[in-house]
Amino acid sequence: MIIYASQSFLIFCIVVAAVFGAAMGSFLNCAAWRIAHGEGFLKGRSRCPGCGRELGPAELVPVLSWLMLRGRCRGCGEKISVRYPLTELFFALVTALCLYRFGLTVLCLRNYVFLCCLFCLSLVDLDTMTIPDGVHIISAAAWVAALPFTFVSWADTGLHVLAGVVFGGGLLLVSLVLDKVLGRESLGGGDIKLVAVTGLYLGMAGSLFSMMLACIVGLAFYLLLRRRGGEGQAFPFGPSLALAAGIMLLFGEPLVRWYTGLLA
Repeated sequence: MIIYASQSFLIFCIVVAAVFGAAMGSFLNCAAWRIAHGEGFLKGRSRCPGCGRELGPAELVPVLSWLMLRGRCRGCGEKISVRYPLTELFFALVTALCLYRFGLTVLCLRNYVFLCCLFCLSLVDLDTMTIPDGVHIISAAAWVAALPFTFVSWADTGLHVLAGVVFGGGLLLVSLVLDKVLGRESLGGGDIKLVAVTGLYLGMAGSLFSMMLACIVGLAFYLLLRRRGGEGQAFPFGPSLALAAGIMLLFGEPLVRWYTGLLA
């Protein structure tokens, strides 16, 4: 954690980050919906998915608008999914944690871009069972662009690139074997690319723990789906990979130290 000038300034920064994060969560939710429906996410104002009416400024305030409208569109009265305020609150927390963990630094900005991509791809994958290549390109570009400002040695940079190749390539080989055994596609190409990009950010140890955590989260997700009558149904693995990568990005170092301490 970066040491701030005073506790009051730290609290102020976290509050501002949370407000900004809620707005960013709203934007990413909208972007994910448009990507899932084959629309350009940078053009046009937000609109009701039911009646298509463009939303006014008072309807675009994160969380508060949904509460004031009681979860319904002002125009057509159609119910607005609770997913919107929940994702806005969640990403407000993620933004505050990112700032608290990395401070006002280039590293914070780089990692925040990655967290935004993880969040967006998870929403798209939940809706379409696909992960757009654009999020991987943005994540990798942010990592490369930040290299001159993060003061990382060439050896460490090489290890992070190697981690992307090893874990991405390893998962590709596993998926090819499973495809042969199961007679169908086991893992999507988007999942493999996500693991490769995650290697750039987390390195060898972090990527290993991220994969282990993703398997646990994915298993829990599958069991929950099975309980609801979805046995045998395909489910997206991207959100599990993204959640695990986000957790390791924010809390990876203490988690690795805790685990290695148990072994010691």
